Amino acid sequence: MQYYNLEFSEADVREAAAAGRLLSMEIEVSRRCNFRCRYCYVPHEAELQGELSRVELEDAIEQARALGARKIILLGGEPSIYPELKELIEFLSDRGAEIELFTNGSGIDSNMAAFLADHRVRVVLKMNSRKPEVQDRLAGLPGAARIIDRAFTALRRAGYPGAGRFLAVSTVICRQNIDELEELWRWLRQEAIEPYFEIITPQANAQTNTWLQPEPGAVRDLFFRLATIDREEFGHRWDPQPPLVGNRCMRHQVSCLLTAQGEVMPCVGVTIPLGNIRQRPLAEILRTSDVIANLKNYRQRITGPCRDCDKADGCYGCRGAAYQLTGDYLASDPTCWRNGGCSSA
Repeated sequence: MQYYNLEFSEADVREAAAAGRLLSMEIEVSRRCNFRCRYCYVPHEAELQGELSRVELEDAIEQARALGARKIILLGGEPSIYPELKELIEFLSDRGAEIELFTNGSGIDSNMAAFLADHRVRVVLKMNSRKPEVQDRLAGLPGAARIIDRAFTALRRAGYPGAGRFLAVSTVICRQNIDELEELWRWLRQEAIEPYFEIITPQANAQTNTWLQPEPGAVRDLFFRLATIDREEFGHRWDPQPPLVGNRCMRHQVSCLLTAQGEVMPCVGVTIPLGNIRQRPLAEILRTSDVIANLKNYRQRITGPCRDCDKADGCYGCRGAAYQLTGDYLASDPTCWRNGGCSSA
């Protein structure tokens, strides 16, 4: 089992955390998006004001790199429709950073796919179902499935997946797709595409759209079935534990999020502004944050069953789910079946 979005050893993580350094940073290049995903936290476009300029984004990247960040993860909104995406990727590439792009595929045509391949960008395509009617409903956009299929075709023609051309699919687990996720997992493994499956973080639209929530017990059962499939059919061994299938989320040890408005936060789920990069340097924000200190010292700070769980040395559940559902980012994860939860309900 590996750390989600972190291609680093456990020793790297321990050393960086102890030294107050970063290994990665997630950046919202813009919150503008053409999809209206039913589980998403991105606000309506009318609320989007004062987003960072490309110059400000590049300065933030330089600060993260000075803190040791090797990997920059580009998020949105939808980054593939960000008008200066190529320039930002070239900036990152020139500095030797590893680049990962989460995208719904909207802006990925043959030219963009070739550009991403040339710059060795790791692409994570958001796809929740291979059934067009389900995909469109979850994306809140008729024709979303066609957009994703076109992006897949363009990426394949550009050599994804292949050497230096990592391709993954990001999928949220919900009532509408849970019955097809075993088949989707097998197909992705067979195609050498990395599956990023995760429980929905219960925030914003996901809290309002309660029809997304799977039946009790279904999420836990899915995790265990996928672990069996991976072990018996593909030779991958991992222990089932939420919120990520086959991965552990310990990102707060060595990563953080920069929002499109310049706020530094622990992650997209722990929506606690630690400071704004327009007002204070990134290093100072992270060094002086009690929230970051508590998350790094999670073994002593987390309360409830998560603290005493036999997985606690390498897992603290979903801090975002804990914060969104209880208001306390150090509470036990209410969505974990080990704590009596078994869905995002």
